[in-house]
Amino acid sequence: MGKGKIWAPEWSTYNDMDTGVPVTQLTNYKGHSHHLYFTNNGWYDQGNKLVFGSDRGNRSDLFSIDLRNGEITQLTDTGDNIDNLTACLNPRRREAYFWQGRKIMAIDLDSLNERVLYERPEQFRGHIMNVTADGKYVCTSIHEQLPAHLKLDRTKSADYPNKETFEHQPISRIIRISTDSGATDIIYENQVFLAHVNTSPTQAHLLTFCHEGPWNRVENRIWGLNMDTGHTWMIRPRTTPEETIGHEYWHADGLSIGYHGSRGGERFFGKVRYDNTGMEEESFPFRNGHVHSNDFELIVGDGQAGTSVRLWQRTGKDFSGPRTLCAHRGSCHVQKLHIHPRFDAAGGKVLFTSDMSGYGNLYLAQVPDFSSLPETVEG
Repeated sequence: MGKGKIWAPEWSTYNDMDTGVPVTQLTNYKGHSHHLYFTNNGWYDQGNKLVFGSDRGNRSDLFSIDLRNGEITQLTDTGDNIDNLTACLNPRRREAYFWQGRKIMAIDLDSLNERVLYERPEQFRGHIMNVTADGKYVCTSIHEQLPAHLKLDRTKSADYPNKETFEHQPISRIIRISTDSGATDIIYENQVFLAHVNTSPTQAHLLTFCHEGPWNRVENRIWGLNMDTGHTWMIRPRTTPEETIGHEYWHADGLSIGYHGSRGGERFFGKVRYDNTGMEEESFPFRNGHVHSNDFELIVGDGQAGTSVRLWQRTGKDFSGPRTLCAHRGSCHVQKLHIHPRFDAAGGKVLFTSDMSGYGNLYLAQVPDFSSLPETVEG
């Protein structure tokens, strides 16, 4: 173990038993491995390498896999004090950022040199990070820690259960940190549980954040923030009290936001521009957890625990599907084991995490012609 250690390829490829789709299992270790949170791109070096998290040697670290030969490089040596799920990459230079205890660390992906970028106040917790499209800033949220007397399920991830945190209404801040100097600005503060800061991949001044908590109880799930002006606004305001919206993500154009939701028992996919124009919503059947897409033409979803990775394709104004891409058989037992499927930049592959082998591992499935895939059978 140690920074810079090279691990021999662990990958193997198989054809899914139900669909015949080629799937490459990228990792195979007796400890959980996972890709970054689904809103965070982990590919770099022109798509030839992928950053991921792995628990090896009874500790958590960041690693990189070379997708040309399967070779794995250990990037960090943290002593198990790292949040490797919420790490992010700089789109303009080969650098990654991760929480190590109270500090945000920057790591050069070539030299593996590290530097401290930021240290949060002792009474606050950190959350998912993203980098602005120009590579100049890391953006994230921090929120007040909950009082010790609250009875929480400590087996869940740091921000769960959301109900208790939501009801406590902690002081939350959205911060912007210079990737060069570490100079930090508080660009928004409110006494409500704020989380999931997502920067636009093309518009350096725009980000979204959410009011975290039960989706039917928050004031509004998706919010926009213009970092040049400080202006905040609701994105896709809720239309009925029982309506739920969530799992928002930016499309590749950096202008539209994808999401899914439900109302009155009906489930739907949606997209809307950051300025609330161009909204489109289409109903879809079947249960689902997280969804991802590069645009509003082909959408991938996880079908929740124990089922399959699924695709929906737009046909005119409606969506056809779902069709099964491959089985995942994942437990989704903790955040690191959520399937979190996401497309690569070209849309030809889907990356996901599953513990179908007993341990969490990364899988990369080829995306064939939609019509060649079997229709999904719920069960």
